[in-house]
Amino acid sequence: MSLVKNTATIGGLTLVSRVLGFVRDQLMAHFVGAGFASDAFLVAWRLPNLFRQLFAEGAFAAAYVPMFNRLVTQAEKDGEPGLPAGLRFAEDVLSILLPFLCVFTTLIMIFPKPVVWLITLGFKEGGGPAKFLLATELTRITFPYLALISLVSLMGGIMNSLNRFWVNAAAPVLLNICMIAGILFFRGHSEVDTARTQAIAVTVSGVAQLGWLVWSARQAGVVLRLKRPSLTPAVRRFLAILGPAIVGQGAVQINLLIITMLAAGFLGQGAVSFIYYADRLNQLPLALVGIGVGTAILPVISRQIGQGDETGAIVTQNRAIELSLLLALPAAAALMSAAHPLIHGLMQTGHFTAQDTDATAAVLTALACGLPAYILIKVFTPGFYARGDTKTPVRIALVEMACNMALNLALVFGTRLGYVGLAVSGAACAWINVGLLYGVLHHRRLFAVDAQLRRRLPRLLLASAAMAGVLLLLKPWIEPHLDAGLLTRAAGLAVLIAPAALAYFACAFLFGAFQWSELKGLLTRRRA
Repeated sequence: MSLVKNTATIGGLTLVSRVLGFVRDQLMAHFVGAGFASDAFLVAWRLPNLFRQLFAEGAFAAAYVPMFNRLVTQAEKDGEPGLPAGLRFAEDVLSILLPFLCVFTTLIMIFPKPVVWLITLGFKEGGGPAKFLLATELTRITFPYLALISLVSLMGGIMNSLNRFWVNAAAPVLLNICMIAGILFFRGHSEVDTARTQAIAVTVSGVAQLGWLVWSARQAGVVLRLKRPSLTPAVRRFLAILGPAIVGQGAVQINLLIITMLAAGFLGQGAVSFIYYADRLNQLPLALVGIGVGTAILPVISRQIGQGDETGAIVTQNRAIELSLLLALPAAAALMSAAHPLIHGLMQTGHFTAQDTDATAAVLTALACGLPAYILIKVFTPGFYARGDTKTPVRIALVEMACNMALNLALVFGTRLGYVGLAVSGAACAWINVGLLYGVLHHRRLFAVDAQLRRRLPRLLLASAAMAGVLLLLKPWIEPHLDAGLLTRAAGLAVLIAPAALAYFACAFLFGAFQWSELKGLLTRRRA
């Protein structure tokens, strides 16, 4: 049950990070709100954050981890120590990656305006030149984070390959600690000054995360030497995989970048912030479940396929889907049925107004429709990358992005949905991605839904529906109390969430979606 253990390890540390992230977002909402300065900061953070999500949680790991494991396994088959072979590959990758990052980051810091204009279209609606200049300044401050977090991803990939998942999973905690410290102790007297402080905190956190990974690697006996750039055959193969992997794994994040561009360019003041705050809440279960499962199964499937155990790889993916949906389906149902009280209780304070709550809740309801799809993408794509197939996910991602752009334009300019239309488009296209990934794997006989998953899926859906019913019944009674102090808000949300969660797990066991014996077995193995 290493899959469950590793998923729990990654998910547990990600939970700590996300809880701190919510504290950070609550402080941002209170001191900066959802307007001029908030939109500018979020745009400035979007590009380096995009690379963080692509590298740390997706493409880099998808390309790097299987190659590292294959080189280690091959060396061991040849009667040689495995780890040194993997570390030589890591040093060769570092020799190419480091110079590129230094040059690329320096160029963007010197010439940030074209990049910011591309993301925002100059803030044509709401803010105009003043907001564009602020976003440009903040982009120059935050962009070094891109280089730092890419190096973190290289070291984190080594730690994951050594089954030290907790080291890499703990790194994002430092990001939130730095940003919370910045806003609590170093914020200025205005919203703009506070946004500037947050931008500085982002780059400081990159230094802290890199220091943590280097120190942890040394503790594990891993020390990478700096060497002259060397395009070895293994590095060429890695780069050939990495480019397509960025498109294949990053479709969701690239779609979010397009959404940010349209929101900043055409949908007025606050639109970028509404989408950001809604996405942050929607990303919580994705981070806890999707990224945890996706990260944990990639090395497992890579080893199984390397050993010729295709049947075992299919079973692993079935159990990963089952584990994902056990938590993803109720999370989606909860976010859709209780979006307004959740945003109200968590965000509505200080500069974050009731109108901001209404707008953000509407976006969250739409985004949550695609939450199970976002998580399933993380489960299906390792099935391709573990087999060295990077082309198929790229083709599927390109189809999704084309659909996303068409739907975005249609819903923004052809309807009155505005920023909610962007969320609807993102959710719909995530399901298109999942359908295509599953269809190709099934057609190639690389994946099939087994009897256990077929039996349990409708029961999980029924349990999730029961939970949503409980939330809808409790919501009118709880929300009037969410304007009070912090403790009252926390109590109100607990009274809303706890009975609904209890109803879900009770119904899941009652309907046979999960067995008491399985839970007892997991707990017994955990204690052992």
